[in-house]
Amino acid sequence: MHSFGRAPTDRRAARAKLAWIGIWLVFMAAPVKDLADGGRSAAATVLGSLGLAAFIACYLVLVFRYTTRVLVWRWVYVTYGALVALAAALSTGMDAAWLGLWVYVAVSAGAVLPMRQALWVIPSVTALMLVIGVYAQGVGVADMVTGLGVTTFLVGFAMSGVRHLIRTTVELRQARATVAQLAANEERLRLARDLHDLLGHSLSLITLKSELAGRMLPAHPDRAAQQVADIEQVSRQALVDVREAVTGYRRLTLSGQLAAARTALTAAGIEADVPLEVPGAGEDGEEGRHEADEERVSGGERLPQEEREAALAWALREAVTNVVRHSSARRCAVTLTRRQTLAGPVLELVVEDDGVGLAPGSGHGNGLTGLTERLEAVGGALDVTSGTGTGGGRGARRQGADRPGFRLVARVPAGPDPAERATPTALGSSA
Repeated sequence: MHSFGRAPTDRRAARAKLAWIGIWLVFMAAPVKDLADGGRSAAATVLGSLGLAAFIACYLVLVFRYTTRVLVWRWVYVTYGALVALAAALSTGMDAAWLGLWVYVAVSAGAVLPMRQALWVIPSVTALMLVIGVYAQGVGVADMVTGLGVTTFLVGFAMSGVRHLIRTTVELRQARATVAQLAANEERLRLARDLHDLLGHSLSLITLKSELAGRMLPAHPDRAAQQVADIEQVSRQALVDVREAVTGYRRLTLSGQLAAARTALTAAGIEADVPLEVPGAGEDGEEGRHEADEERVSGGERLPQEEREAALAWALREAVTNVVRHSSARRCAVTLTRRQTLAGPVLELVVEDDGVGLAPGSGHGNGLTGLTERLEAVGGALDVTSGTGTGGGRGARRQGADRPGFRLVARVPAGPDPAERATPTALGSSA
């Protein structure tokens, strides 16, 4: 399904699409059987065979080339006109077995023509088929309407829905590519702004002091030495600022990893239940995120909330990677909640699946050991259990009791809830 709505990009994809389209040519069995029975003259058999081959060629050209994208509509209309003419000639000149060709005419209209045109073309070709069947082939009206008439009409409009879905999928992919490109451009602009803000002033000051030191060297070496010392101090501070900025760029974000987890699980064919955002994020804006974002950990050092959330982001990334690679799970649920404990508020991440779980006696691998150390460094904790079978819910446990499942719980201290932080301010203002 990853290539749904995409034009073939190589021979393998083209063969797969052609095979999928060719499956539906099974309904050509009636005309082929009529030709193979040998009840016609040699000339009629040759002309019928050539006409059927041309009809199939026109049909394949329409549904193979023009379902996803049309560059020149003139060729679409010419090819479709030839398809209608061939269907009319063959179904009139041969017998009633050839009336099934009109099903392909309606399918082609639904697959290629714009919806506003398909709305009248499909009923028109259905009516034309009924006229030919009743007056040229002598088939009863009731038989034609309840048989091929209904089939042709419904299949044509069903294909219109499929075509609309394909075009919508193409537009969605284009929109996602545009959003990704805009995000990349915005990130480049942000990086350029940050580098300018970080280094612009420092480099200008270094240049100015270097010029001053150069002018002072012959007559005032002591003052020149002071300028050189200032240059060294400014350079060291600029280096610290750049390192801090680079660290910020490389830090994982919890919101970003939630989106990445949803994409990775879906791409692996695993039903994903992942929250859209971090609890409390966006409630108090950027300013609130920097307030009260420092908490003491066991060593007495003050750490920002962003570092603790980054540790949770690493835990989520490692857990989802293990689910995709090793679990053979059908479903994975991720929950992220803010809870109040005796030790204070915590942000808790739970990742659980209905996969095979840990092998008995296997212990924790290097990834989980590293996560434990990373979480402990920010005052958090990691809890891993196997055999829960909770990833797929009650239904999944009933359907797959032999799948023990895996559950990872990671907790880090959380800053005060945004609503709680707003309360003292509100009380103070009202007082």
